[in-house]
Amino acid sequence: MKHEEIFDTIILGGSYAGLSAAMALGRSLRKVLVIDNGQPCNRQTPHSHNFLTQDGKTPAEIAAVAREQVAQYDTVQFLSDSVVTASSSDDIFTVTTSTQNQYQAKKIIIGTGIRDIMPEIPGFAACWGISVIHCPYCHGYEFRGKRNGILVPEDPAAALHLSGLVQNLSDDVTLFTNGRSPFDDEQLLNFKNRSIQINSDKITEITHQNGNIEHLAFDNGKTTALDALYARVPFDLHHDIAEQLGCSKTEMGLLQVDAFQKTTVPGVYACGDICNPMRSVATAVYTGNLAGAMVNMALCEAHS
Repeated sequence: MKHEEIFDTIILGGSYAGLSAAMALGRSLRKVLVIDNGQPCNRQTPHSHNFLTQDGKTPAEIAAVAREQVAQYDTVQFLSDSVVTASSSDDIFTVTTSTQNQYQAKKIIIGTGIRDIMPEIPGFAACWGISVIHCPYCHGYEFRGKRNGILVPEDPAAALHLSGLVQNLSDDVTLFTNGRSPFDDEQLLNFKNRSIQINSDKITEITHQNGNIEHLAFDNGKTTALDALYARVPFDLHHDIAEQLGCSKTEMGLLQVDAFQKTTVPGVYACGDICNPMRSVATAVYTGNLAGAMVNMALCEAHS
């Protein structure tokens, strides 16, 4: 079913970034449609941190308040659905949802975040966002002074950077290479001089209680007690909407945007985790607010 109304902007994704963009546009009297499927990537995380005025609240609580505030602007509409196709013609974008409804807009903002791809380690996914964590700034304070591990990423050099951040919070830090030997002699000496342990055993399971790690189990029968495990996992973009529209990606696989949240396709903007490697609520809100403001400016310029 094709809806005749042409929105000023359709926002894909109604979490922090999308809602922030919607607020900027709603306050500018723009007709906005926010399409969201209600599956944010941090839905399993018990508490959100490092965001002023909201520190320690659950992600769902922050999002609920944000949506309630955005809903006060009557030019903003919400749709519980997912976009499956998108195209453009004569400066008008058309999106089709999973329920086969079509909507049109002058601009598109993509704020759908990313989908983390979990390693095939039993217990890993259940602990993700709880005690298997990705960011010292978001979660590290809660595990200060405790037993911290780092699952060494594909690029071993990244472990040097991450280990410094984690060791700032705890003296008990172990690198887990999961059966690999990825470090050269210089890197090994660096870790030794900083009293960072290295465990090269193959991980077979993460034993936990309600997502809280008790210990790691290895293929040689040994176990290691742990409180938190830092991990940087691969990801994808949930969908190929940006690809359908012709948007370019960065080497990291994120959407390429300029300083004003514009993608490489005119009229298409992006915000939040889908285009920024600094994954945090604060960053999502900032980039969403900026995207909304830039879209409004573009709409104003089109009529000047």
